[in-house]
Amino acid sequence: MQKLDKLDINSMTADELQAFLVMNHIPKYRSKQIFRWLHKHVVSDFTQMHNLPDDLICFLEHSCKITKIQPKQEQISRDKTRKYLFQLEDDKTIETVLIPERRRKTICVSSQVGCGMGCTFCATGLQGFTRNLTAGEIAKQVEFIQHKQGNVTNVVFMGMGEPLNNYTPVMNSIAIMNHSDGISLGLRRFTISTCGIVPKIRQLANDNTQVGLAVSLHAANDRKRRLIMPAAEVYSIDMLMDSCRYYAERTNRRITFEYALIADFNDTLADCRELVELLKDVNCHVNIIPINPVVQKYQRSQQSRIKAFVDYLNKNRIQASVRKERGTDIEAACGQLKQSTREDYDEYS
Repeated sequence: MQKLDKLDINSMTADELQAFLVMNHIPKYRSKQIFRWLHKHVVSDFTQMHNLPDDLICFLEHSCKITKIQPKQEQISRDKTRKYLFQLEDDKTIETVLIPERRRKTICVSSQVGCGMGCTFCATGLQGFTRNLTAGEIAKQVEFIQHKQGNVTNVVFMGMGEPLNNYTPVMNSIAIMNHSDGISLGLRRFTISTCGIVPKIRQLANDNTQVGLAVSLHAANDRKRRLIMPAAEVYSIDMLMDSCRYYAERTNRRITFEYALIADFNDTLADCRELVELLKDVNCHVNIIPINPVVQKYQRSQQSRIKAFVDYLNKNRIQASVRKERGTDIEAACGQLKQSTREDYDEYS
């Protein structure tokens, strides 16, 4: 007889866990206890669930598995940003970043091993796609860091991978982290960043979960965008902007557009004017990101040009600011995450 794979209990939402237990004639109140052990206390073994009867623990051990991601190393930036290397059960690796600020602790999570979008300025995209992460693997990144570093205030899906190409596990991980028996983060504390997967932006709008949306734009016309973002070959600027307007109308939420400034490519006054025209009727904020050192052929814009770009947007009623640079010295900044090896890190303790 073929041995059946055990169920991934960490990836079950609270409702899914309750339904699974009831289907197996287990009182549904047990789901609350199990969920708390998994996502609030972050246990690694069913035997650590001390308020469960032995027969239930035996059932769980027989039918389910607890997702394990192993923290192998961490790096700490001069600005106190921390980057963690996690090893998954199949020995693949992902990187996760904690960005501490005065009143916030933001975790930048990965949603895939690698990324298939191929953006030419992004280290993750240059490595290619390996596989999607499960909801449990995504939530575990946050749960581990919260357990070690204290209360997390925000989660951004801006790490490795294209979150909207792993839609259901990403949304289930948010449901897990949002639940009151887990780490209980409000839905508005989550932001999903995408390179522009139009059908999924519309699905996110229809689901209307109040999760924030950030769109990697980086150019205001199809010709330039396609040179650096292969996804733009599939979804034009017009298609993307239509989906963004739809999201804003359905959710009544402001969209963040991310715009990485590349010297002599997308940082001229003409580029800025084109961007103003593109965004003039969208409720949005533009995050200007001076390009990070990933690919040698792309150079960062001069500081004077960055300032002029931001000033022009603001003068033309497009809210814009320069994203504060964090973790660049440990390759933890925008576009720098990759499938690293342990040799890249100090030993974790």
